[in-house]
Amino acid sequence: MLKERTLTITPDALDSMITDYHWMVNAIKEMRAEMVIGAKTAQYGIEATLPKAAGGVGDPIMQEAIRRSKNIKRVAEYEKKLLEVQKLLDNVSGDREVQVLNWMLDGKSQRWIGQHMALSATSIKRIKDNIVKQMMA
Repeated sequence: MLKERTLTITPDALDSMITDYHWMVNAIKEMRAEMVIGAKTAQYGIEATLPKAAGGVGDPIMQEAIRRSKNIKRVAEYEKKLLEVQKLLDNVSGDREVQVLNWMLDGKSQRWIGQHMALSATSIKRIKDNIVKQMMA
């Protein structure tokens, strides 16, 4: 039985997960699409009798499958982080905080958010810090 690792969430780690949320969603989408590989074809005739490369898998399709299967662990880690953020979303209150959080999860920069809310970068940083505090509570 595999033992599932639990995430230790610190304010800095949560801040990073919020900042990285959007690209992790996109990365999961792309990596899942890459994991689909066609079936391996059997070799017949003279090709079946030829020697294979020593010291590893000689089939390039199998090598590609192995390379892509390593992404499964990465996808699982990203999903775990996304779920942690999603579980803590309801802790955030306040119209400004909710709006800033939603835009951050959509991948908007703090500068962009500040421009669209007519707030300074310092104000957005302060709101983000408040969001992290609320989510940690």
